[in-house]
Amino acid sequence: MGIGLSGEHVALADSVRGVAGRGADHAALAGQGVLGLHLPEEGGGQGYGLLELCVALEALGERRVLGAYLPTVIASAVLGRSAGSGARGLSGRFRIALTRGLADGSLTAAVVLMPGCALGSAQADLFVVPVDDGGWAVLDRADVTADPLAGVDPDRPLCSVTVQTVPADRVIGPAPVRELAAVLLGADACGVAAWAVATAADHAKVREQFGRPIGQFQGVKHRVAGALVALEQARAAVWDAARALDEATATSLVGETRLAHEVRLAHETRLAVAVAAVLAPDAAVRCAADTIQVLGGIGYTFEHDAHRYYRRALSGRMLAGDPGPWAGEAARLAVAGARRRMEPDLPDEAAPVRDTIRAEAASLRAEEQAARRARLAAEGWMMPHLPRPWGREATPLEQVIIHQEFRDLGRPNLGIAAWAVPSIVRYGTREQQDRFLPGTFAGEIVWCQLFSEPGAGSDLAGLATKAVRVEGGWSLTGQKIWTSLAQYAHWGICLARTSPDRPKHDGISYFLVDMSSPGVTVRPLKEINGDEIFNEVFLDDVFVPDDLVVGAVNEGWRVARDTLSHERVALGDSWGPGSRHTDMVKLIARLPGLREAQAEQAGRLWAEGQAISALDLRVTLSQLAGADPGAAPSVRKLLGMRHAQAISEFCWSLDPSDRYWSRMILATRAFTIGGGTTEVQLNIIAERALGLPRDP
Repeated sequence: MGIGLSGEHVALADSVRGVAGRGADHAALAGQGVLGLHLPEEGGGQGYGLLELCVALEALGERRVLGAYLPTVIASAVLGRSAGSGARGLSGRFRIALTRGLADGSLTAAVVLMPGCALGSAQADLFVVPVDDGGWAVLDRADVTADPLAGVDPDRPLCSVTVQTVPADRVIGPAPVRELAAVLLGADACGVAAWAVATAADHAKVREQFGRPIGQFQGVKHRVAGALVALEQARAAVWDAARALDEATATSLVGETRLAHEVRLAHETRLAVAVAAVLAPDAAVRCAADTIQVLGGIGYTFEHDAHRYYRRALSGRMLAGDPGPWAGEAARLAVAGARRRMEPDLPDEAAPVRDTIRAEAASLRAEEQAARRARLAAEGWMMPHLPRPWGREATPLEQVIIHQEFRDLGRPNLGIAAWAVPSIVRYGTREQQDRFLPGTFAGEIVWCQLFSEPGAGSDLAGLATKAVRVEGGWSLTGQKIWTSLAQYAHWGICLARTSPDRPKHDGISYFLVDMSSPGVTVRPLKEINGDEIFNEVFLDDVFVPDDLVVGAVNEGWRVARDTLSHERVALGDSWGPGSRHTDMVKLIARLPGLREAQAEQAGRLWAEGQAISALDLRVTLSQLAGADPGAAPSVRKLLGMRHAQAISEFCWSLDPSDRYWSRMILATRAFTIGGGTTEVQLNIIAERALGLPRDP
């Protein structure tokens, strides 16, 4: 996915790439309406928002289009959001005249983003400069002295600016110049990073060393996949910041005074912008540097464009502002209570659906707990995406609304059953469904997963547990490990090899094992934090009748894949267990204060967590639209697990005596191992999302 998710945004990005591919200059971009996407029609624009502008800027960044378009759209965005102040400042009529000129290409701009240094040419027509009392002014070239500056990126004009005079009618007062610049530079950074990731992946597919493509080597594969992870995180952050800036122009009030509404939006918007400023510029630098590494010697020469993209990334990060202070700002705002709303905006047709589901929720809410649980199970609310009678055949839209309206109803966590049930529904017999599903939903049957073995963890298809045909069924023998809650489970879903002479992924069958059967031995394993959740399970000639094979014999791998990856709509609070960025700020709020370095680290961690939540929302929106979310779900899982560990480590360092964090720093060690290690996740991202060759 690019920054834009909708079909219209995808078409816009493709259109801009087409213009860029034809050697677009400033006039061509103006002629295609790109420079005025974000401006109202009265200001010479197309009437869209900053999000659409970011979609276009990402596409232009991919092609590293030259010219003055970036400072020009920053300046017009500033003017489009300035209020003016009559005779004492820039008049509304003159402001519109300026935005029209910037949109139609007859005017160019430079914007001072650092003391004495502006993004843009010394020959620009307009200069956006800071003035006394935190305000800004839009000056003519005659009002300043501007001289070219040499930067690390020779294709991006910079200039020094000395203000000679500030006419009173050119002052626009306080304006979010640096915020707008950070987000628009972030969109450009995403384009740079996208080019870098694609270039590195394409090279790794064809460049051969030691007799095979370098993309088969895990070191290269993980480097490129890690760059894609950074890109997707940056895209989510910039997307959310652009949405926040667009939302900040809204005037609707919901239970708030206008002042409270404006303050809340300002803090929320500033937080989103800070997150984008922390993540996007760094992602571009990281991705461009990794591409040079993958390209090898050629990437370090002028023979390849990689150095130009690296220069562009470095320049963009400098202009966006030091990520450190942005991170500190994110931490301060988060601790003060600022939050981004990560809920999808639903279409008009959602209203009658919500009314119906809300009425059902109210009816359930009136029940006693036991009766409520029974109704949740009987009426298909436990896993509503499943077909009837086990679910409600809920559409993606209905799933989101159910999630929202049922938040306080305490729907039980099904644990491993949430993995087992969809496979029994899809591949099981009606007798199996009738026998197991009602009791599972009612909480009467607890499940465990007998998949991993001492010699087959992430390499699940290498399992050695044998199933031998006997009269009336199968005899299972083998050892399973890392089986969560096996000592409490009534039943287990088990993979065993029924045809050892077949290739690795063939000859495996999927069994339902009664954990009270003779021959089943469970031995709890004491974990690093002292818990005993994981177990070893020994199967010694355990009999499983034929009617407890799910799916066809020897086709258990297909069923297992369904168990591990069954589809449902991703929901906003489900991206990872354990410690979160919101838990971190609760701890910080109880402490006397953070040192500057600690505040910066806290802000970076908050930025990562908020971007993961934004990724989750992007996946949900893609599913609602019936689109493929691409690599985002795998990226979200990988980031969520690593993020929980980082949060725990940081919080424990702040208060080593805190019992919760002393526990979590140990417990989260398992997160990057269980359910597919970090390394396997990176392989999946590299191979499935980027098309890198599988290891032989």
